[in-house]
Amino acid sequence: MITGMKLRKDLILRQVGEDFVIVEPDQGVMDFSKVFTLNNSAAWLWDKLQGIEFESQDIFNLLLEEYEVSSNQYESIEKDVKKLIADFEHYNLLEQN
Repeated sequence: MITGMKLRKDLILRQVGEDFVIVEPDQGVMDFSKVFTLNNSAAWLWDKLQGIEFESQDIFNLLLEEYEVSSNQYESIEKDVKKLIADFEHYNLLEQN
């Protein structure tokens, strides 16, 4: 289990039409090479996780609370959580300890 993560507080989540994007302000000028898109669920999670320290289990629990999920879907959700965290790490969206 991945523990002790926090989203970077300098990043901004915006809705553009039906899309959600995370922008990384760069000295007051937006660098469009540093814009990341999120689906509705990921944007919802981003909002819920902003400003708190969390673990992968916290993300899993939030999804279980928000969506009707049967126990036979748990494995799929765990894979989705791992993928989301891997994407957050890959795109440097988590605070560095």
